[in-house]
Amino acid sequence: MARSVRLSGVVSEMTRRRRILVLLICCMSLLIVSLDNTIVNVALPSLGHDLRAPVSGLQWTVDAYTLTLASLLMLAGSTADRMGRRRTFQIGLVVFTAGSLLCSLAPSLGWLVAARILQAIGGSMLNPVAMSIITNTFTDRRERAQAIGVWGGVVGVSMALGPVVGGLLTDTVNWRAIFWINLPIGLLALFLTWRFVPESKAPSARRTDPVGQVLVIVLLGTLTYGIIEGPAAGAAVSAACFAVAAAALAALVVWELRRPQPLIDMRFFRSAPFSGAAVMAVSGFGGLGAFLFLNTLYLQSHRGLSALAAGLCTLPVALITVIVGPLSGRLVGTRGPRLPSVVAGVCLAVAGALMSQVTLTTPLPLLLGIYAVFGVGFAMLNPPITNTAVSGMPLAQAGVAAAVASTSRQVGQSLGVAIAGSVVSGAGAGAAFVPAAHAAYRVNALYGLIVLAVALLTTGRWARATAERTAARLVESPQVTLSRG
Repeated sequence: MARSVRLSGVVSEMTRRRRILVLLICCMSLLIVSLDNTIVNVALPSLGHDLRAPVSGLQWTVDAYTLTLASLLMLAGSTADRMGRRRTFQIGLVVFTAGSLLCSLAPSLGWLVAARILQAIGGSMLNPVAMSIITNTFTDRRERAQAIGVWGGVVGVSMALGPVVGGLLTDTVNWRAIFWINLPIGLLALFLTWRFVPESKAPSARRTDPVGQVLVIVLLGTLTYGIIEGPAAGAAVSAACFAVAAAALAALVVWELRRPQPLIDMRFFRSAPFSGAAVMAVSGFGGLGAFLFLNTLYLQSHRGLSALAAGLCTLPVALITVIVGPLSGRLVGTRGPRLPSVVAGVCLAVAGALMSQVTLTTPLPLLLGIYAVFGVGFAMLNPPITNTAVSGMPLAQAGVAAAVASTSRQVGQSLGVAIAGSVVSGAGAGAAFVPAAHAAYRVNALYGLIVLAVALLTTGRWARATAERTAARLVESPQVTLSRG
């Protein structure tokens, strides 16, 4: 059955088959962007050996990608609304694919980090824009919910495939092969987008906020640099970086409060559930970033497992995410976000505490059991973050609120890698790795406790009242006007 969809002022007929094809094309972009978040970690020891990279170099290999994504997600969404979603999506595919090719050819660590930044610039134009395309393609609420459910499932698939595929390619070819997998998928998605995805724009798109964008980049860049390079550069460099980051944060808040159409509407943070969702996203994904980074170094560099074996060890986390994630979503729908958020906090804290007791001779079944506990915590956390972020928000602001939550996830993962790597690097290598890793995992336990405390604080009656007051103020005085077309 064909459905009439208004796109850029022109009505076009889209059959159900074509709508499903558009969904699959968008899911292809999500797969390669999400895959890159996990596939690279398992190749870090091999990559570090070939490029003679220290631990800080491995941190930048991961964080150059996630930090760039975090910095540009908001900008990419508004740019697509204004320039055209298909056009922006196609540009993103070209840039991401070209960045992947350059990653595979990188002759040194510096060139690899630069190519990872290029990759992420393209990636920032894919996921938020693909979600807008899906929203505009599936106009029926029921179909849209099903489409978003499929979209969310791809994240679990990428978590399962990334470490295994990355380990297989690293063992059978070399680490450069992990970037080759993006080339055929990116080129196919580019052709299919040109052939089947209709163009669409927002009738009233937000204006760009270059000052706000620069301040976000300065804030995240200096904060991460201070954490990663602090152990080697010294306390003075770290203090200077943190001072610049604090100044950038203060300037960002002042600037955004004065703009009629800001990059980030600071009034959202008056809602306790929204602020809580941002803190839980940063903390929970900080734990994920640290876990993936430390796990691959522990299993390969210190227990002597192959890249493929190390990738297979992460399967409990991925499989549990696929199974428990939908259960968490149903709990959020029927009982609200408190229960799954509390379970998430407890499991993340317990997993961090247990990992802080692991040694080089810990039996593998016991280790996999601890990974499973972490997997339950992570799977329980993801659905309530988005739900809590948009809880009570007016419909016009829900998309922006969800985008801030997505940005918080990327920021958390970047900081998690930076902090964990710096703890390990600062304590030395070789025999000193295990006690250093224990300290890093105690930080992971702290992330879980933060999630638990924030969940209890921001999901009660008082928190809901703050969300209602914030929503009322946003309706009375709309600072941001967003349309999804």
